[in-house]
Amino acid sequence: MTWYWWLIIVVAILAAIAVGLYFLGKKAEKRKVQQDAAIAQTAQTVSMLIIDKKKMKLKEAGLPQAVIDQTPKYMRRVKTPIVKVKVGPTITTLLCAPEIYDEVPVKKEVKAVVSGLYLTAIKGQHGKKAPVEPKKEGFLTRMRKKAGM
Repeated sequence: MTWYWWLIIVVAILAAIAVGLYFLGKKAEKRKVQQDAAIAQTAQTVSMLIIDKKKMKLKEAGLPQAVIDQTPKYMRRVKTPIVKVKVGPTITTLLCAPEIYDEVPVKKEVKAVVSGLYLTAIKGQHGKKAPVEPKKEGFLTRMRKKAGM
């Protein structure tokens, strides 16, 4: 076989992979919209004291076994944002949305939107807001700044 046959085969394989990923992405997007609608439907605003927040594996978080069984296998090994809160007299462990994890204040009382065991939004805080720490710059970012790019 000559080189252009190999090129045609590689391009065909890459095109097939791109088409497959496109349809998988559309399917995942539809599923995400349905899940967001279900979360919004069962959301409640609750006043709570946030004790601690960490990123840890689900098995280490102390969540009920039913929750761990319902999560996909690949998500059990991934570190997820976990928030330990006190709602009334009980201390519970909640999963936190990754988008709001950095905004969650520690050792503060807040009003938060909770859907089951999932913390979706922070509505109001009592007291002063803690300043959000800027993210640490990476090595490549610093080098680009020095180079003037």
